Amino acid sequence: MTVPMPPLTLALTCRAVLFDMDGTLVDSTAVVEQVWGEFAVRYGLDLGEILRTSHGVQAGDTVKRFAPPGADVPALTAELGAMERVRTDGILPLPGAARLLAALPADAIALVTSADRVLADIRMGAAGLAMPATAVTAELVTRGKPDPEGYLQAAAALGVDPADAVVFEDAPAGIAAGVAAGIRTVAVGPNTGPLPAGMLHIVDYSAVAVEVGVDDEGRRVISFRL
Repeated sequence: MTVPMPPLTLALTCRAVLFDMDGTLVDSTAVVEQVWGEFAVRYGLDLGEILRTSHGVQAGDTVKRFAPPGADVPALTAELGAMERVRTDGILPLPGAARLLAALPADAIALVTSADRVLADIRMGAAGLAMPATAVTAELVTRGKPDPEGYLQAAAALGVDPADAVVFEDAPAGIAAGVAAGIRTVAVGPNTGPLPAGMLHIVDYSAVAVEVGVDDEGRRVISFRL
């Protein structure tokens, strides 16, 4: 499948595409705010500060940062995870995400998310998006975003050099992870925070076009117009 290429001005070529999930492919804002809101009320915390710093990082890291002294961090993280797994109302795909995923070769894409595999499957399914065959979820890394481990692992799994990949990310922690991995990174949506000079930034995938071809050496090339 090929999505027609309109005469846009920003071009990008690569051999593999790495996607974050929440905020990048899936809009899970309603669920995230609900669950963390309950956490904030329980402990008298500032929800705005939690949401500002938790976006794109593993839940356990956020619990560790904000839970009161003496709290059972693993147990509390598990409790919040269980809450997230049963709440899917309001989860939607970002505009154009399903079309873009369908247009890309299945063996050239990966999901790299701070969610665990169970939650990733639930949210991708709730959004009506196909789960990529290659997925690096929270339990597969020792260091979460902003560490580059997940993106480097995904590039290796797809058999590409980081310089030949592109990351789509929406959160400051994830953007930092992509940059630290040496992968060209495209910022998505309104919650990116300040961006490095020259970084491409899109609202969603509505205007993104892609073609898949081969170069002079017969190697696959994915070309984006953003």
